[in-house]
Amino acid sequence: MVQLLVKKESQDWINVATSLSTELAASAVERDIKAGLPDLEIQRLRETGLLPLVVPKEYGGTGATWVEAFKIVQELSKADGSIGQLYGNHLNLTALAHVSGTPEQKARYYKETAEKNLFWANAINTRDTKLKITPEGDNFRVNGFKSFGTGVAIADLRVFSAIPDHSELPLLFVIPKDRTGVASNQDWDNIGQRRTDSDTFTFHDVLVKKDEILGYPHPPDGAFSTFLGIIAQLTKTYIYLGIAEGALEAAKQYTINETKPWITSGVDSATQDLYILRRYGDLWTELQAAISLADKAATQVQQAWEQEVNLTEAERGEVAVSVFAAKVFATSAGLDITSGTFEVMGTRSTANKYGFDRYWRDLRTFTLHDPVDYELRDIGNWVLNQELPVITQYS
Repeated sequence: MVQLLVKKESQDWINVATSLSTELAASAVERDIKAGLPDLEIQRLRETGLLPLVVPKEYGGTGATWVEAFKIVQELSKADGSIGQLYGNHLNLTALAHVSGTPEQKARYYKETAEKNLFWANAINTRDTKLKITPEGDNFRVNGFKSFGTGVAIADLRVFSAIPDHSELPLLFVIPKDRTGVASNQDWDNIGQRRTDSDTFTFHDVLVKKDEILGYPHPPDGAFSTFLGIIAQLTKTYIYLGIAEGALEAAKQYTINETKPWITSGVDSATQDLYILRRYGDLWTELQAAISLADKAATQVQQAWEQEVNLTEAERGEVAVSVFAAKVFATSAGLDITSGTFEVMGTRSTANKYGFDRYWRDLRTFTLHDPVDYELRDIGNWVLNQELPVITQYS
């Protein structure tokens, strides 16, 4: 009986996400052209109750599993890659203190997220070392520059990384939206993910309180303390899957209603054209294979998450290999689908009013930021040498 109730509750949240996805799809092309702050998207996420999805029930949240959460990320990404990225990123950050914070921080941020319906965003990007943090009594001051924020300008809680003096390892900290001294430069104008508000930020004497510095987990060097990095990689995978699924569904509807058969095809309808049928078969099969691989990895992620501090390095490494494989395949399939659909829709489908190119632009922008060649290297090293990937807090 309990299992049936859990399944029903999960389906209810999927239905909420499907409804929101349908709503956002109707204005996706317009919002892609407009770019700018994702104010509408975040407000609708707040109103639908999806923000505390992975917050455990004992802290007032929904208590969804990662398996359930990934599917909602996929559903939202079908309508708009930007909203999928914003939401998936938010879910990861709501659990950040669970793995990278103290027990007190874990309880504090989980409770605040649920009670106040908070939206999280970040500009961690540890490769960018131009943001510096220095001690000031019991607290800290931050000055400098940070790139690649994701929805930070309108987030309730903001996570950043900064480099302390005489150290190469960044510190993570969480500050509220109203903290003075942080300025969004509003300079995100890229070809894709145009509503993620991935701006650069300037910091001038920003106060960071001692208890806003995340850390350290117990045990600080345990496998679980770095596990959220693996979850983040699988979250990206489901964003890719959602984008690809949305592109294929949009192409399907266009082909049924608008595409003309090729003049030498010998058929009266595009839906009977053997070339078009074969190509749709290829694309659909690629997508199903990618989804299956990701779903298998999601189950492994959830099982590992439930072990918490008992998770071993070997178990973490094995999950990482599965997640990397799913991400690599989803990247390849997604790029094939988002570009290949034009081959079966025809020349007229390139009209700007349809905005079909946004699927490829969203996916390509994301994948260029996080190339899969290094995951392929790690997978190959495991296949040939049985060496598991090295995972850090910021993987």
